[in-house]
Amino acid sequence: MAYTGEVKDSGPQTRELSRLTVTKVSVGPMDNNAYLLRCTSTGEQVLIDAANDAATLLALVGPSGLARVATTHQHGDHWQALAEVVAATSARTTAGADDVAGIPVPTDEPLVDGASVPVGDCTLEAIHLVGHTPGSIAYLYEDPDGIAHVFTGDSLFPGGVGNTRGNKANFESLIGDVSRKLFDRLPDSTWVYPGHGNDTTLGAERPSLPAWRARGW
Repeated sequence: MAYTGEVKDSGPQTRELSRLTVTKVSVGPMDNNAYLLRCTSTGEQVLIDAANDAATLLALVGPSGLARVATTHQHGDHWQALAEVVAATSARTTAGADDVAGIPVPTDEPLVDGASVPVGDCTLEAIHLVGHTPGSIAYLYEDPDGIAHVFTGDSLFPGGVGNTRGNKANFESLIGDVSRKLFDRLPDSTWVYPGHGNDTTLGAERPSLPAWRARGW
């Protein structure tokens, strides 16, 4: 099956990059996206958001094991399966330093802006986006042989930034961080993998930034 990023009804889909494979699956009653990244040269794997359905996630991981679980933020629907996945795999855990207190599974590697998360011979960069939660992290993979890929959790979706629950200061922080750290830095071709729903690109969303600012959410 060709990768479309629409996995709610299709089951897992895998995208093969030159040095990394990305498998996306929807889990749990809130249709959270989880992403299994595998380095093609070493076989090392990292899971972004052990959101729910531990059995589904562990079946994706398979016998190759799991080096890390990288959590995007502290909201409970993004870590319901974290304890079970860690217990089964002995994976290390990463999350934004400012969200660690809200995640009941200990975080082995608290992340700050610009921190590196290895996936075998590949590297993810932690991008701290404040607003949806204090410590939300987007994980950026800049493919040396292709486009950039960013896993945004609940900070950026098709159609807007994440929910800031009517808090003006949090919205201004989030739209500012997303604008500066993603849209101002990365090209239109950058592929966006959100915490729920379908994928998008920065190019598809960029024209809407003024409208998002004007509506305030």
